[in-house]
Amino acid sequence: MSLTIRGTAKARDQPSCNGFFCRMVCLPKCIFGGFSRVMGRRNQYQPSELQLQHPQLLHPPVVPEDWAFLVSFEQQYGTTHPFFYACSFMQALKIAEDEHKLMFMYLHSPEHPFTPSFCSRTLSSELVVQFLDANFVCWGAIADRGEGLQMAATLQPASFPFCAVIAPAAGNNIAVLQQMEGPIDPAELVEILQRTMEEQGSAFGTTVRGREEEHMRARIKEEERIKARAKEQEKLRADRQLREEQDAAYFVALQRDQEKENLRNARAQKPIEASNQTNYQNPRQMHREKQLGKPRQSSSVGEAQYKETITQGKDTQILIRFPGGERREHNFSCTDKILSIYRYIDSLGLPGIANYRLISSFPRRVYSFDQMGMTLKDAGLHPRASLFVELL
Repeated sequence: MSLTIRGTAKARDQPSCNGFFCRMVCLPKCIFGGFSRVMGRRNQYQPSELQLQHPQLLHPPVVPEDWAFLVSFEQQYGTTHPFFYACSFMQALKIAEDEHKLMFMYLHSPEHPFTPSFCSRTLSSELVVQFLDANFVCWGAIADRGEGLQMAATLQPASFPFCAVIAPAAGNNIAVLQQMEGPIDPAELVEILQRTMEEQGSAFGTTVRGREEEHMRARIKEEERIKARAKEQEKLRADRQLREEQDAAYFVALQRDQEKENLRNARAQKPIEASNQTNYQNPRQMHREKQLGKPRQSSSVGEAQYKETITQGKDTQILIRFPGGERREHNFSCTDKILSIYRYIDSLGLPGIANYRLISSFPRRVYSFDQMGMTLKDAGLHPRASLFVELL
């Protein structure tokens, strides 16, 4: 237990030790253990009239620990007394903190010679009862049992009856603002309590209010953080929805462009097929021309006609390999599409090359009908590439 004496002042001169002072006291851990108990109030437990008339019928195991002081007091001195909370010390201290009041603690020693006069004259006085009920949270305990014994060992009173004004402090400490020991009359007790409230109660009230303001600021900050997080999540959802809508619109537009491109390709394929049919030669005639060393006029003418339609700006070189081992090299523009390569191959009028597709060797990639709308640059064929004609 750590004990620090802050200051000492003497009350009116009395035969007994009626001093009061302020000090910080570190509470033992056993005091905190009682905080989990259910708090009781006066209407929760009342001894029966038969028990009040015959105290010997009231066995200690029947009375809850929190009610021991109150039952003992009312059996001897009646029910006119300050409202003592029948709960643990820590619960009463929490109630005082919540109500912005100081705590009045009384340790009751039934066997002490000064106790009967103090209880019957002072604690049962209407002046004391009204003043304490209006300004303090009162808690009492028997000094030789339970939490009363623990508080007596902690505060170490020199005499009884023992009263103290308590306020919560930081950590496991309490502040003993005033301490009164021995007999004291009602007017003097009220005067000391009034002076304590005026001198030190405002400071501890400010501390409590400051703690509440700090909690309030923390709650406001947490609410603002929650609102900011919700706003950020809402913005993320809106952005994600916008991207999805944009992607959907893009795919729709891309599909329309693909359909238009397919339609143009179908229209352009008709004259090429007609040209291929015109330039077709049967295998026997081709074999005979090859033996005689005659050039293939149809292929050369078709290729020459295709070349005449090509303009300048060719920056992509494509090497085309045919199934028979033949190779053709042609220059295209990087903005030309895969369709341009198909048209070039069709313009050659090579026999047997009608239904086919283009494949790159490394990395292997197929350039078929779905890729005809891609530019050579987007297809990775710029500035130089090699393609193989695979018959279907």
